Amino acid sequence: MNIKNIVVAASLLAAAGAALAEAPYPPETPFHSTQTRADVKAELQRARANGEIASRNEYPIVRQPVSHLSRAQVQEQVQQASGKQDSLYSGA
Repeated sequence: MNIKNIVVAASLLAAAGAALAEAPYPPETPFHSTQTRADVKAELQRARANGEIASRNEYPIVRQPVSHLSRAQVQEQVQQASGKQDSLYSGA
């Protein structure tokens, strides 16, 4: 009796899932443009000329800050910092 109830419940869940899977969400609505291809190209050209969007192959260039320390000074700072962390974590 128990197995029969499990089989019935599983088949009802499968049927409910199949019924819900047929409807697309969100509902598909067809897109109809009110502009011509020439209008869109002209708008794109105007936006690029005004600097509203970047042209192709442009991306923000992030410049690295200039360091006035030598490599030896940086390595010394790393050694000092790692020595402080070791004493902090060792409970001293």
